[in-house]
Amino acid sequence: MRAAAGEVVPPPAGAALDEALRAASGGDEAGFVALYRDLQPRLLRYATALVGAEAEDVTAETWLQVARDMRGFQGDLDGFRGWVSTICRNRAMDWARTRTRRPADVTGTDLLAEYPDRDDAYGEAVEGMATQWAMAQILALPRTEAEAVLLRAVVGLDATTAGKVLGKRPGTVRVAAHRGLKKLAQTIKNDRWTAGEKRG
Repeated sequence: MRAAAGEVVPPPAGAALDEALRAASGGDEAGFVALYRDLQPRLLRYATALVGAEAEDVTAETWLQVARDMRGFQGDLDGFRGWVSTICRNRAMDWARTRTRRPADVTGTDLLAEYPDRDDAYGEAVEGMATQWAMAQILALPRTEAEAVLLRAVVGLDATTAGKVLGKRPGTVRVAAHRGLKKLAQTIKNDRWTAGEKRG
């Protein structure tokens, strides 16, 4: 079913994405677009956590490589997400190595909230504020824990796939994500705003 001009079509879910992956692997552009729409918002948040304002460039380079190498990919949907996340992480690390002449750009957590998934303005604003606060807390974690939480909770990878992205064992990723989430839970518990109290 084709969308009318200008109409925003939500990304497919579940079995439809499996079908999109099979189609994209065979060179189908519509399948590739469906995969892009599903993963790009989460990938952009992950890249922003890694490289700040350069995230859009990093994800653009990532998708260019994915498009070029798509026919050679073999695996399921989670494997695809892990493969793309690995490419993104490698591109981000390459970018970080080449910026030695430029001062470090601190990640602006406001950038992480610019990609809400809904059309409701109030919902977008609330989600944006919540996302900005949550990402600030995640980025305050030690790097290994932050990346583990981002890959597991934001990108949606399982421990095995996240471990492949990070070059670590699944158990190590599970422990890092658990520690990070435990610290986040403590932060939420101690934060007056998230507990519903007014700040003084």
